[in-house]
Amino acid sequence: MPRLGLPAAPAQRGRMLLPRLLSASCLAAMLSLPLALPLALAGPALAQTAPAAPFTDAQRAGIEAIVKDYLIKNPDVLQEAIAEGEKRQVETQRLAQAAALKESQKALLDSPHDVVAGNPAGDVTMIEFFDYNCGYCRKALGDVQALIKADPKLRVVIKDFPVLGPESQEASQIALAAKQQLKGDKLFEFHQKLLESKGRVNGAKALDVAKAMGLDMAKLQKDAQGPEVKAALTENRGLGDKLGLSGTPAFIIGDEIIPGAVGVEPIRKTIADVRQCGHASC
Repeated sequence: MPRLGLPAAPAQRGRMLLPRLLSASCLAAMLSLPLALPLALAGPALAQTAPAAPFTDAQRAGIEAIVKDYLIKNPDVLQEAIAEGEKRQVETQRLAQAAALKESQKALLDSPHDVVAGNPAGDVTMIEFFDYNCGYCRKALGDVQALIKADPKLRVVIKDFPVLGPESQEASQIALAAKQQLKGDKLFEFHQKLLESKGRVNGAKALDVAKAMGLDMAKLQKDAQGPEVKAALTENRGLGDKLGLSGTPAFIIGDEIIPGAVGVEPIRKTIADVRQCGHASC
């Protein structure tokens, strides 16, 4: 499924986007209604005398007609079923992400492939999954820069997550190869320059930034096709899939995943909470 850069619409800030179609749990619940609902409507007497044998085709058709008529006359029941299914889906996703975060701590926080900005020994780490062609990642760059400037104890981990096509893939390959020549602030400077580029970002544009910064171009192009870059991208894609990330940017602070360019203040508050009590919400 293609992933898109996500805006920070109010309805999106707490969790990933939900489909407006029926969820799997909703469908399962609705499929069970033809058997369960008529018995409930008919009362205890029918429930006590209901045959144990499977329904015939004619009986099933009659039951389904009753259910359909009931739902048409009582549409609130269907709306409640959809809402309950979506609620269960959100909770299931939350629990799965919490488990994935716990299992992936080392790869998220201390991967040898990471690009680290801010204070490398900071007391709180903010992780960002990004794509160089994501407009909202470009918008969020200013937030990341402001947070680093205002918080000398913040450690920031940048993870290339090129999900917007081959050009993004090319750009990330060059950026990750640059890590073998640049360190610390210089590496983050490369990241910022490339993310701030106008128009579509691809391998050629990444090479232009690298050339302007004085990198060894022959080595860079060779390293971009090497095993270290491949391993970094494979690891990041695996983490993104495991965590259920459906767009960029996606920030991880403590035990919370924050999707979208939400702005400085929500992230600042989460950082403060993690610092105070070890969790994203105290």
